[in-house]
Amino acid sequence: MTQFQTVYIFPTIPDSLKFLDELSRNLWWSWQRDAVELFRRIDPLLWRNSYRNPIYFSTLIPQDRLLELSRDESFLAHQARVKARYEAMIQSAPETSAPVFGENETVAYFSMEFGIHESLPLFAGGLGILAGDHLKSASDMKIPLTGVGLFYRQGYFHQYLDYDGYQQESYPRTDMYSIPLEHALDTDDNEVRISVEGPEGIIHAVVWKLKVGRIPLYLLDTNIRDNPPEIRDITSSLYTGDQKKRLAQEVLLGIGGMRALTAMGIHPTVCHLNEGHCSFAGIERLAFFMSHYHMDIKTALEVVPRSTIFTTHTPVAAGHDEFPAYLVKPYLVPLQEKLQTSAEEMISWGQPITATPEQPFSMFVLGQRMAQFCNGVSRLHGKVARRMWTHIWPQVLESDIPITHITNGVHIPTWISNENALLFERYIGPEWHMNLQNPAVLKRFDHIYDEELWRAHVMNRSRLVRVCREMMKAQYQRRHAPMSKMKDAESVLDQDILTIAFARRFASYKRAYLILQDPERFEAILNSEKHPVQFVFSGKAHPRDTEGKDLIKRLLEFARKPNVRRRIVFLEDYDIHIARHLVQGADVWLNTPRRPFEACGTSGIKAAMNGVLNVSIMDGWWDEGYSPDSGWQIGDGFDYTDPGYQDLLDSRSLYSVLENEVIPCFYDRDKGGIPMEWIRMMKSSMKMAMQHFSSQRMVSDYHERFYIPGAKQTLVLMENDAEMSKQLSARRARLQSCWKQIHIMAPVVMNPKKYYRIGDAFRVTAAVHLGVLTPEEVNVELCMGIPRTIDELDSVQADIMTVSSDLGDGQYLYACTTTCSISGRLAFTARVMPHGDDWIKFTPGLITWA
Repeated sequence: MTQFQTVYIFPTIPDSLKFLDELSRNLWWSWQRDAVELFRRIDPLLWRNSYRNPIYFSTLIPQDRLLELSRDESFLAHQARVKARYEAMIQSAPETSAPVFGENETVAYFSMEFGIHESLPLFAGGLGILAGDHLKSASDMKIPLTGVGLFYRQGYFHQYLDYDGYQQESYPRTDMYSIPLEHALDTDDNEVRISVEGPEGIIHAVVWKLKVGRIPLYLLDTNIRDNPPEIRDITSSLYTGDQKKRLAQEVLLGIGGMRALTAMGIHPTVCHLNEGHCSFAGIERLAFFMSHYHMDIKTALEVVPRSTIFTTHTPVAAGHDEFPAYLVKPYLVPLQEKLQTSAEEMISWGQPITATPEQPFSMFVLGQRMAQFCNGVSRLHGKVARRMWTHIWPQVLESDIPITHITNGVHIPTWISNENALLFERYIGPEWHMNLQNPAVLKRFDHIYDEELWRAHVMNRSRLVRVCREMMKAQYQRRHAPMSKMKDAESVLDQDILTIAFARRFASYKRAYLILQDPERFEAILNSEKHPVQFVFSGKAHPRDTEGKDLIKRLLEFARKPNVRRRIVFLEDYDIHIARHLVQGADVWLNTPRRPFEACGTSGIKAAMNGVLNVSIMDGWWDEGYSPDSGWQIGDGFDYTDPGYQDLLDSRSLYSVLENEVIPCFYDRDKGGIPMEWIRMMKSSMKMAMQHFSSQRMVSDYHERFYIPGAKQTLVLMENDAEMSKQLSARRARLQSCWKQIHIMAPVVMNPKKYYRIGDAFRVTAAVHLGVLTPEEVNVELCMGIPRTIDELDSVQADIMTVSSDLGDGQYLYACTTTCSISGRLAFTARVMPHGDDWIKFTPGLITWA
């Protein structure tokens, strides 16, 4: 059958319940506790069996039940309450603290994946969940933002384990009729279709729209009849292993995504690229500025990067996408005329300046080349990224590499448990999660009675145990296990003992094996008669990661031992639904990555804000969030070059922390059976996570540090027919053509002493030859720091030197006075860099050292 038509039949909704249909088609409901409860109370069992998908759920509701609800005053009052909140959200004016964003202006947020709810399988892991939380907080905060991604018909793989415990994958197709998609429309109300020229022919894509509260999310889809089968398949699944298909996806996301926005009359003032997958958007944005504002490529290259943010999430160079230049070139050749430059020149934008033409095309390099604002996702990750990418900026000090950090955060209403949310509403107020930067609001957490908080937590743990039993039974049924195994599944875990969760991707650097390093010691912890412990594991290995799959199998083999099989469970097919129960119901969240390979690790934040205490390596967000009042650290924070030795030390530290600190603290109860010290730490953990690691704080940081400055720069750069942009372009060209004339002599201390003391000052001079450049065009700086090697400095302090005298013929004597502020052996030198903002100052190749 090649041609057939389908129909989708829904029950007839009574007039008094019409709002339910509107609500189900905006994902705002997914983070509104009252809205979720509205759907659930229609039929709790049916709601669960429909996987909490309100559109699919609506096809299962009997017509008689809808008629009954249409006359139920209690239900109608509940619906009216949700409707009032919904309309207040939709109809309220946008955030006004940034008048640089006009009525139709927006931030375009590009991401390869979006994790908004488990019923929408457009994500693989943390990157997508982070993107979903970003959209939700932007909606809550009324920030003008537009999401751009791809629609995957098969999403990411579903995991199941065979009888031997080895991971298998399935790729079920998503029923797009059970997702609240609608066709995106252009300015003439026609369905939007875009095309991108590729090596196998033209790639056509339809554009879908999803409503995420106030935020529109546009998704490109190649599965249409206009395309041959191989092109239809481009958006079939997420993170394909086929390099050509992966490149086609990233071209479609970046170039096609920008074209989709243009077709809808959306011209973003600022673009935010969430990881390198999106970097081609910068190239298409150049083409838009050139055609729309009639500027040349050099001028456009001054505008586009100054209004682009590039966020990198990967602390390992091998984790960044690279493609052979010959695969990339066919996508760029059709753009040559638009961009008035060659495909070879465009390819060079994705290569370090020291690269040869044959070197791979890096999506990271292209992303940072198109973005002035570049950031990692935690303080430690920012430091790692600067070290990892020093070769992109030759001769620039590692500490000066223009990569900063904004630590990730999580969306509190999405991840907080119902029991905790009710407590916080009672003690703090109905909009408690919107005011957590206020210390007075945070102090109210201390007013919550210990007994109430503990009761809420015990309910969350009991729910987790029930869900684990249900899932284990379903897993055994799928494997056709004997009845004895089915009976075991109904009694795994205990609702009253210390429960530790480990849930994340099963990659080797996550080191799930660390707890298995000493099996006998681990068994003793699990089976203690006085203080027993139980573990819940969950997570997927990449389909091609045999090491990760072997690790899951090894864990399952241990868990099947007769003396521990009721103390350890592994939940298959880790997703948002499982994660929600784990971060709400566990007592301890265990994280054992190989430092510093965890960029952030937001699952631990979700746990912390629910009062689940972290036991973690000092990596990612925990390197910032840890304090002895809020959880425990594994290891001493040092990184050893021998992985085996590092594993040995960290595993011993893990066992010691559990045995001597965590377990005794949990079981130290007062006469009422309440662990007072544990509850004190729970409150501290909640306050720490909510104040410093919410997505509201994260989006606010992006808004204030990047979005608003980027939008302001765009306004200035485009004034008077982009006159400022043209001047910057001419200035850059002049600097690049004349820079080789610059020479700087070694700095000289005037009237040197044998030694100095703190508070002493000394004057330093340096002779500089600028050639045809003037002192106003450069910065000459004295750099003083601690010598790391013969040619490297740590903890560098840079002081501006000024012209002391003009020596003629482009020669100048620069000088400055510096004060000794720290003791020890210091070294100093001098450098010349361009004067201006970071986009000029850190132009690769424009730096000269003495």
